[in-house]
Amino acid sequence: MEEQQQLMEDEIDLREIFQTLRRRAKVIIGTTLVCAVVMAILSFFVLTPVYEATTTLFAGRATVTPENASTPQTLQSEMAIAKELVKDYREIATSRAVLQQVINDLNLQMTPEELSELVSVQLKNDTRIIMISVKNTDPNMAALMANKLAEVLIDAVQQILNVENVQVIDAATVPDTPVSPRKVLNTAVAAVVGLIVGIALAFMFEYFDNSIRTPEDVERHLGLPVLTVIPDLGNEGGE
Repeated sequence: MEEQQQLMEDEIDLREIFQTLRRRAKVIIGTTLVCAVVMAILSFFVLTPVYEATTTLFAGRATVTPENASTPQTLQSEMAIAKELVKDYREIATSRAVLQQVINDLNLQMTPEELSELVSVQLKNDTRIIMISVKNTDPNMAALMANKLAEVLIDAVQQILNVENVQVIDAATVPDTPVSPRKVLNTAVAAVVGLIVGIALAFMFEYFDNSIRTPEDVERHLGLPVLTVIPDLGNEGGE
């Protein structure tokens, strides 16, 4: 008996939820559309596109003499050393000296700190591959900066570590599409956020709405039983 009563209460709660969503459908739909449209306008017409170009480098083995070049132990040791050096190369690539050299060579109107915000140096897991990426609102400049940074890095490695084991695998090319803003994704996310906000507003409005429209509202708000209902016949018959 108690289980049956609990099921009935759950059914009533679900019915009330769906009724609330139906009554406040305009609020939910309106909020969703406003959020989606605003983000679409920002993404397509306001926000400046940002492009990213990437130069890929390979850090080879350190210098090996002919006498020990064919030794398996030497090969393994050199591989381990090269992987450790790759971490140093990442720090050198983002050092103030290297960034300032790139700025001087390209005559950029920015500080090393500002350039650092545009640069990303990543190492591929368990490899000696170095990926230097640069973002810029100008796709041509993004590619130019990425390639120049790789060039300056190679020179810096030779001077600082006295090794010549870094070479370019793939030079950066001019990107065709921006990496941000992601117009469609941003609009879709904004629509989802708007939907959630709209549902929250719907329940908030419903919570503060004390108007009585149905017999169920009378019983819920006033705690009184409904004895009869007078139908609204309108102005039938011209009266």
